Amino acid sequence: MAKKEINQSAVCPLRHLNAVFGGKWKMPILCILASGEEPKRYSAIKRHLGDITNVMLSQSLHELEAAGIIHREQYNEVPPRVEYKLTEKGKSALSFLTQAAGWAIENMKASSVVPFCEQCASMK
Repeated sequence: MAKKEINQSAVCPLRHLNAVFGGKWKMPILCILASGEEPKRYSAIKRHLGDITNVMLSQSLHELEAAGIIHREQYNEVPPRVEYKLTEKGKSALSFLTQAAGWAIENMKASSVVPFCEQCASMK
């Protein structure tokens, strides 16, 4: 029996999706950045997320930046200022993430779980 040849450069789209948006913190970070037009500073993102560690926030922001989902702007000021905002690529993912959040809300309601995110809970 002949083995199927596997294209080593091919990647499962769902695995790619998980690599870009997976993890506990990436989608909540995107939700925060999508909630307004103005860029958000590191401290504002951390404040909104609550119990995230500095290491995990830095790592998640770095991974989203490397994927081209967010843009990091560093200003040479004293004290230093760094701001984050969604790129066009990141904005293009919002419709998919909104649909996923809508599905989650319906699933949560069916399970008698109350959504706690104000932005997600207000989605129709």
